Amino acid sequence: MDKRKELKEQYKNMKPDMGIFMVRSNINNKYYIEATQDLKGTMNKTKFQLKFNSFLNKELQKAWKEQGESNFTIEILEKLQYDKDESKTDYSEDLALLQMIWEEKLSQKGMEFYQR
Repeated sequence: MDKRKELKEQYKNMKPDMGIFMVRSNINNKYYIEATQDLKGTMNKTKFQLKFNSFLNKELQKAWKEQGESNFTIEILEKLQYDKDESKTDYSEDLALLQMIWEEKLSQKGMEFYQR
């Protein structure tokens, strides 16, 4: 029982990777980027929703359907590190700022974004 209790405690203390990821069309180099406190979970959810035609961004959903999954790349742009002192629990402002920085970076390179 102690091992089980220990594993439960480890699971509760796990922190998911957070940061910015993108979905990019390999055909026209248009981007969709999103900030999240759970990169793996949100990326899986996004891919699932796109596959089953239920993604909220209609422009990206239409392109996914027309171009096919194999013509898209989903990747992490940057991970945001947790504060060392662990007192902070809400990183939404940090993530929003990071997303703005990436949107600016990609815009300066002439990249286009799927409209929200």
